[in-house]
Amino acid sequence: MQAYLTHDWPNKIASLQGLERTEAEGARDRFAIEINRFARGVQLLQDESHPHVRQAFTLMNASMQKANRTHTRWRLFQLIFIVSQLPELAAREYPGLASEDDGAVELLWFAAGGGKTLTIYSSMPLQGAGGPQSRSVVNGMKLALEQNNGKAGDHPIKYVSLDNSTAQAGSWTPEATTTNARKTAQDDTTAVYLGEFNSGAAAGSIPVLNEAGVPMISPANTAVGLTTKDPGATPGEPDKYYPTGQRNYVRVVARDSIKGPAMVSVMKEDGCTKVQLTNDKEVYGAGLAQAIVIAAKKEGLAIISNAGIDKNASNYRSLAQSAASAGADCFAYSGVTQNNAVQLFKDFAAALPNAKLYGPDGTCESGFINTETGIPASVAARYKCTSPTLPKSELPPQGQEFFTAYAQKYGNTAPDPYAIYGYEAMQLALDAIQRSKTGEKADVLKALFATKNRDSSLGTYSIDQNGDTSLTEMALDGVEDGQLKFIKVIKGAAL
Repeated sequence: MQAYLTHDWPNKIASLQGLERTEAEGARDRFAIEINRFARGVQLLQDESHPHVRQAFTLMNASMQKANRTHTRWRLFQLIFIVSQLPELAAREYPGLASEDDGAVELLWFAAGGGKTLTIYSSMPLQGAGGPQSRSVVNGMKLALEQNNGKAGDHPIKYVSLDNSTAQAGSWTPEATTTNARKTAQDDTTAVYLGEFNSGAAAGSIPVLNEAGVPMISPANTAVGLTTKDPGATPGEPDKYYPTGQRNYVRVVARDSIKGPAMVSVMKEDGCTKVQLTNDKEVYGAGLAQAIVIAAKKEGLAIISNAGIDKNASNYRSLAQSAASAGADCFAYSGVTQNNAVQLFKDFAAALPNAKLYGPDGTCESGFINTETGIPASVAARYKCTSPTLPKSELPPQGQEFFTAYAQKYGNTAPDPYAIYGYEAMQLALDAIQRSKTGEKADVLKALFATKNRDSSLGTYSIDQNGDTSLTEMALDGVEDGQLKFIKVIKGAAL
């Protein structure tokens, strides 16, 4: 405090003129008085000639702790305020301690305008092919915070949207993701981190935030290994993501070991007998593909091969021709739009003119199905995908209200399917902060994992010990006029 007064403040004042300088000098003088009061309070606690002062201070702390078990320590501004009052309080018994700077004793217990301001960060790939989808997720988050008047209980909430993509990459990058996670971990006001959108990104940020004890809520990650050892997880998952041994990550969307079987059931119902499967080799795409392979084997559906693609390839004609030669009557992709999915589907649609085409939630979005910037109309006519969002008619009242409110705020009556998941991720974060009572990260984390039978825009769900949602229903969508068209509800089941 003294260093700020003597070194930093003079430089700030020197750049001011007129009334601004006069006001700044007055603030400096008042600050100097407060520093002196605090210093005298500290000296008094150390003064052995006035033992009753330290004894009273100790008993006050013990009484406060006993009366309020929720708050186990003072915040810094509170401690400074209390210690600054000690000389004038003690002057009632020891008149010689009074000072002309002290004046009357101020209130020790007062309403400070609510709880401490907390920060909620989000990390989404806002650039590249997935930008429109991610921005709709962020819009959902903003809408939820606005509907809660910018607060969680007594805590004002500051929301910071971070971008984990780069213009050059056109998608998320490990470097940008790690930077976001570290920024969040180093902020003492952080309450919750909403992310990631991509499972591969989460594999990098979870350990960083786990070591800092930061609660995470993902609106979109589905990779099996982030939370469980279900089929599709790789060796070491999920434990390698949690170096402290305590979970700090939950998600509001079903994992791939539930989605994989759902995709297989759709393909088998549509009459597929030989499926060429491809994946983008990322955590999400590879994990979901493995879940599809396992489910297909159980259901007796032939998978010609599970081919990992090079996202930077100029085309996939050779792979598509191999699938045609093998007699593929259906094609499925496990991955995200950003990894060259549009080109992949064009090439397979050309090589397999009569084949049915399938994609997961990673391509069940506006950037992929838009027939002007994504797949052509001829390809879209043969395409089906599993969407995380049920149509408005199938959602509970809160979900229907979301679409109405979203349209009113953003002018879009058909937002990306993940917009409502961004909305619910923020709603869950605010609810957990309120239920925590303190806003402290450890307490927020406990509240998240204590979420049971929560009525939400997505339906009623609970969070299990692994951090997974109990919701398993999803939509099967087709494409019409460049928009997703609901076909039916499908229910996933774990492998």
